[in-house]
Amino acid sequence: MTRLALVIFSIASVTFMGMAIVVALVIGQDTLVPIVTAAAIGLVLSLPASWLVARQIA
Repeated sequence: MTRLALVIFSIASVTFMGMAIVVALVIGQDTLVPIVTAAAIGLVLSLPASWLVARQIA
């Protein structure tokens, strides 16, 4: 299940980080710190999401 979670994480992390960056840009936060913070938040949120999806599949 760990391998499946890692494969899902590679897709989910890019998706979550992209969504978080878009949200940051839409609300007017267009400097480096808010964008990097949004990407980090997206990365952290993708960890449990990928684990839960992998658990549901396996």
